[in-house]
Amino acid sequence: MSDLSTLHVQSMDRINTAFFDDGDGLRAVADRTSMVDEVVRGLFHAEFGGEDGIAAVAVGGYGRSQLFPYSDVDLLFLVARESDAERFKDRIASLLTSLWDAHLRISQSVRTPAECGRAARDNAELHVSLLDARYLCGDRPLYEELATTRLPRFFVRERKWLIASLVEMAEARHQSFDQTIYHLEPDIKEGPGGLRDFQLACWISQLARVGPDRVPETEEGLPAELSDSLQEAKRFLFAVRSYLHYFNGRDNNRLSFDLQESIAADGAGKAFGKVSGAADWMREYYRSARTIHRLALRMIEEHGTPRNSLFTLLRDRTKRFSNNDFSVTRGQIYLRIPKAVEAEPDTQLRLFRFIARHGLPLSVSAERSVSAAAEALAAYVESGADVWKAVLEILKQPRAYEALTVMHETGALFALFPELRGIDCLVLRDFYHRYTVDEHTFLTIQTLHSLPAQEDESSKRFASVLAEVERPELLYFALLYHDAGREANEAEFAVRSEELVRQALARFGAPEADVETIAFLVRDQSLMAYTATKRDTSDPETIDELARETVSIEKLRLLTLLTYADTNAVNPQAMTPWRKELLWRLYLSVFNKLTGDAEDLRIHIDEARRPVLDAADPADRERLAGFLEGFPERYLRMHSPEEVLEHYRRSLKIPEKRSVVTTARDGSIYLVEVLAYDRPFLFASICAVLSGFGLNIERAEAFANAEGVVLDSFALTSGESRGGSELDESELGSLRKSLRRVLDGREDPNDSLRRRKPLFGQRGRAPVSPEVSFDNRTSSRATIFHVVAEDRVGLLYDLTSAISRHGCDIEVVLIETQGRKALDVFYVVGPEGKLSEERAQEFCDELLAACRPES
Repeated sequence: MSDLSTLHVQSMDRINTAFFDDGDGLRAVADRTSMVDEVVRGLFHAEFGGEDGIAAVAVGGYGRSQLFPYSDVDLLFLVARESDAERFKDRIASLLTSLWDAHLRISQSVRTPAECGRAARDNAELHVSLLDARYLCGDRPLYEELATTRLPRFFVRERKWLIASLVEMAEARHQSFDQTIYHLEPDIKEGPGGLRDFQLACWISQLARVGPDRVPETEEGLPAELSDSLQEAKRFLFAVRSYLHYFNGRDNNRLSFDLQESIAADGAGKAFGKVSGAADWMREYYRSARTIHRLALRMIEEHGTPRNSLFTLLRDRTKRFSNNDFSVTRGQIYLRIPKAVEAEPDTQLRLFRFIARHGLPLSVSAERSVSAAAEALAAYVESGADVWKAVLEILKQPRAYEALTVMHETGALFALFPELRGIDCLVLRDFYHRYTVDEHTFLTIQTLHSLPAQEDESSKRFASVLAEVERPELLYFALLYHDAGREANEAEFAVRSEELVRQALARFGAPEADVETIAFLVRDQSLMAYTATKRDTSDPETIDELARETVSIEKLRLLTLLTYADTNAVNPQAMTPWRKELLWRLYLSVFNKLTGDAEDLRIHIDEARRPVLDAADPADRERLAGFLEGFPERYLRMHSPEEVLEHYRRSLKIPEKRSVVTTARDGSIYLVEVLAYDRPFLFASICAVLSGFGLNIERAEAFANAEGVVLDSFALTSGESRGGSELDESELGSLRKSLRRVLDGREDPNDSLRRRKPLFGQRGRAPVSPEVSFDNRTSSRATIFHVVAEDRVGLLYDLTSAISRHGCDIEVVLIETQGRKALDVFYVVGPEGKLSEERAQEFCDELLAACRPES
């Protein structure tokens, strides 16, 4: 036992060293399997000698001889009779202890050949693991009974059920990863295009070809014409997973940003070709994953068995979609004349429109023909052929996402849109985007096409805007190119994208009016998002400026929908209910301005407050007028008369309670309002308490009247430090109590911050370099400070404290978080109004210091 344990440790060191020398994951996996075979055989013989009635069989990944550095070792102890399981129980337990002592993670089962040949309908995985059963040691005739009789007959009998189960599990797995391989931090085992998809293709192939006396070898039936590309993809993924295991020291298969850097650097010139960096190397990963994923889908299409009659009915109904160019059989598209896509390239455009309309996949033969005809399509477009209307027709169809995906996989996308080559598998390493740029682009178009089917009321509002757009196809084309220049730096990508889209539109011969509309959307794509999150949208100046930029109602609609789609496609959590509400309010404000329906927002305060005074009890009007005195006009625009009256009534309680705190909930948004007499650091103290409860501040506003009463309002969401968990009623009660204690001076706000662990130093999180700038031109009343910093608990408290130390008021705070990056905007008013240029620059220096955790 001691010798075998030493053998295992020494062999692992040797295998590890060899792998880091040459990056050969295939060899490392095979070598570890051989080494484990030797240990298992030695320990088995020590326990059982040559005794009949029991055999050790490798199954699962071990059976496939694919043991990665920290993979579990799947063992089947095959016994002749059920009574043998009890007879060998103690010796099996002793053997397992020895294997664990040899630092092997064992997953074991004990079964008879008869049990292996009986279907367990709730455990398809068990039977699938037996497809790769491999003899190790023990009773050889007993194993042969299993391998040549029991298993082949079982797999022939249960073939349809097992394939259907595999397909069902794969569909659920793919769905959990949003049906895409293009995640920025992919799971290389379970994700689409990962090793599980490769195994899926092998399993379906084995089941499709199994005979009554033989189970095919693991990769025996895979398509011969894909052999070279599959082996290259397999070699790549085996190396990546080996690196992941070694760097993590365990079976972890998530390819995080920091590990991408390490693997790309260590494997360059060995496991992988020379690359310029991690982002460039990830492109090679996606191309390998694309090969594997397409193989898995092909095997599902060729051999997948429909699981119910309804599925069969729906699939068979697609036959009616057939036309003179294409036939539909078993839910797949076939070319009636395969050579037509190359001889007559416009056939390809009709094909892509057909896919975009019906969402059906290409058959293997059709995909092969389209791939071979990519160059012919490129030459056709370059020749000056009139394809503009055909392109727009593809994009406006309801399943355009599927068509774009097929075009991407066959090479037709870059034949038709060569300007998009720069975003092929392009990674933005910002911890905010979830997908590659090309996949994000396709998802923006899918988001709008699926908008009419959304059932929530907030989405229905945007769907109504889409229904009013005169030519939505121009918006889809703008979305296709909105990130085309992403290879440029952040500050210049929109300019570069506009250059590329104008180049494409010139090639397509698009009308000048279409060119200007699309160019406007691409150039000003960030305008609505920037205004909604970094400008005071209740300020008439902001609305006036945006109205001048958008010019027309049609462009406003298009830009709003582009912003909605772009934000939704960043990641599933990007378009929060609050952000959606901000965008909608902004759209309505600008729409009213453009249609002339907006009231004059610059009316005198006496006129503005009249609806409030008229709604009050006559006995309260004089005192209410005093409460309103000094509040900015913005306060009356932001709140209804009923809300203002409620604020007034709460203010009457301030002398006895010193502060009044109310909380409410609107879906996933928490609303907190504080009424108190103003004092230094009031706003900062509130921020400290809110951060201490793990809440993200989405938006904050501060109003003060002539009597020194302050109304601070906050919109909040559950933060990362809470793990996304919602606050219950008792926690909301604790929040109110904590706020009152801090505001009344009975608790130090720093005590609240200490309740939460800081977010710095998390593995895989690249630091964000803080940036602070000021704007003294946009607002007539306030100096606007823009802050970019690493998000952390207490950041907003530190920033607002730095402002409060100088006796300045914070009128509006706009909060946005992108991954680990905080983007905060402060409207600051000094004792004499806007700050001077020199004073504002001094503030920038202090805010920059406050961004750093050590400050």
